[in-house]
Amino acid sequence: MPLHPVLQQVTEAIIARSEPTRSAYLQRIARAADEGPARAHLACGNQAHAYAAMGTEKDRLAAGRAPNLGIVTAYNDMLSAHQPFERFPALIKEAATRAGATAQVAGGVPAMCDGVTQGQTGMELSLFSRDVIAMAAAVALSHNTFDAAVFLGVCDKIVPGLVIAAASFGHLPAVFLPAGPMTSGLPNDEKARVRQQFATGEVDRAALMAAEMASYHGPGTCTFYGTANSNQMLMEVMGLHLPGASFVNPNTPLRDALTTAGATRALEITALGNDYTPAGHVLDERAFANGIVGLMATGGSTNLVLHLPAMARAAGIILDIEDFARLAQITPQLAKVYPNGLADVNQFHAAGGLGYLIGQLLAAGLLHPDTLTVAGPGLARYTRDPKLSDGKVIWTDGPRDTLNPRILRPAADPFQPSGGLMALNGNLGRGIIKTSAVAPDRQVIEAPVRIFHDQQAVKDAFRAGEFTADTIVVVRFQGPRANGMPELHALTPTLSVLQDRGLKVALVTDGRMSGASGKVPAAIHVTPEAAQGGALARLCDGDVIRLDATRGTLDVLTEGALERAPVTPDLSANETGLGRELFAAFRAHAAPATSGGGILA
Repeated sequence: MPLHPVLQQVTEAIIARSEPTRSAYLQRIARAADEGPARAHLACGNQAHAYAAMGTEKDRLAAGRAPNLGIVTAYNDMLSAHQPFERFPALIKEAATRAGATAQVAGGVPAMCDGVTQGQTGMELSLFSRDVIAMAAAVALSHNTFDAAVFLGVCDKIVPGLVIAAASFGHLPAVFLPAGPMTSGLPNDEKARVRQQFATGEVDRAALMAAEMASYHGPGTCTFYGTANSNQMLMEVMGLHLPGASFVNPNTPLRDALTTAGATRALEITALGNDYTPAGHVLDERAFANGIVGLMATGGSTNLVLHLPAMARAAGIILDIEDFARLAQITPQLAKVYPNGLADVNQFHAAGGLGYLIGQLLAAGLLHPDTLTVAGPGLARYTRDPKLSDGKVIWTDGPRDTLNPRILRPAADPFQPSGGLMALNGNLGRGIIKTSAVAPDRQVIEAPVRIFHDQQAVKDAFRAGEFTADTIVVVRFQGPRANGMPELHALTPTLSVLQDRGLKVALVTDGRMSGASGKVPAAIHVTPEAAQGGALARLCDGDVIRLDATRGTLDVLTEGALERAPVTPDLSANETGLGRELFAAFRAHAAPATSGGGILA
């Protein structure tokens, strides 16, 4: 199937836009590759420090003829998604020993959980943790004694931060090893129903707690299709996972075998062998275009519209939200996974999963087929399924037909003809909206606004019965410069209740929503942000806004609204407490949301 002309045009636009920075990047990693790991050139004292704890493998390391694998891990046992990584270094080291190579834990990176910090002060560190993760991984690899790296991370900011680090060390091969989703628990729609009942006072906190614990119940990622699982999709579509690795449950024989196979493959693609595959060559313009298409086809997390530009920039590639908008228009939505449907990721995987979806997109000319991947050249490899044979992974042909058309459909019969994200432009600025779970009759709203400066004030107004008519809720001063751009997911139950009561409601904000944002229309990432004098800072209660997700527009209709002086509230309360004082430099220098929102964007 020939490549879709719009995919070709968008990719060519990215290549042209990025030519100066990408060329400089490729020259830089080529110089690093020519120099090679410094292991064999280190002074004896340097080497002794690096090998002191390696026991019988010291001589092999000192000889420098066998590859040494660096492990960068986001393990902690507070995050269900990362707890399984406790066992991975031992599996990786065993694989390296069998291959006649070595492996060392190069370092760890922090990994915070947005599910824990939703609506809490700690969420104001969340977006910036991506940059901290990238820098921590860079410190781990800075010893320059590694021939390849494996990255252990899954969740929201962790994978983007690790990709930024992998791109920064782009002369090294990089394989990402996921932990997989937890087994299915309480259905996500039932959990959401209990949350809404708690918001209206129909059930008490004990009932809410019971529902939450029944949903989040074991090791692995949350089973809804939020940012963590969108990350896993991206790593597969972009060629940094082994084929079919994303959604195999933790602590299973196949999961362990995939971990071993990933480590073995990382050792096979170093510069010491004949299949050198540096991460900087995998992460090219075509891979990022493919990632955007995958995001659209699955109705993925809006957070990736922040993260992908930052990830790309680390590889010398410049993305714009118009790239997302143009690719969204040609990409059919092939998957319905909660919050865009009732299924969870385990059910999606069982229905055919990413292998089927990638096959459909390739057949429709909607993915570049000729990308370089860690599994080898060509994305067709990712239409195959991993299976166990005598304790080792083999790959067999994946399903040619969906096993559940309520979850996964062919490109010729999609759930909807265009992707689940839309870029917004208008006199209020630029932003995005996730439309994959928003009913068609909710995608255009024109209504007066209520202005708030934090999400708690919205919930207080709801409890006071102040929302009695169609309303657009504006929550401003939530951008990266104002307070680190926390997610506003705590508003989802409240706004969902209002919508279920028959009101037309929407959210407009310079902040962000969770990857689990759903049926309430939300114009997010509005740029310029209010703290930088953006148009949102000029609005008053009662101004009329029109949000049109079908045309991609966001405008204030009230005459003279944009001629007012911007509001300048006291933001000092965002500056201290729970570590916020340590991130003052991040807030002061953060890029706009359209560029990724962090200091490395």
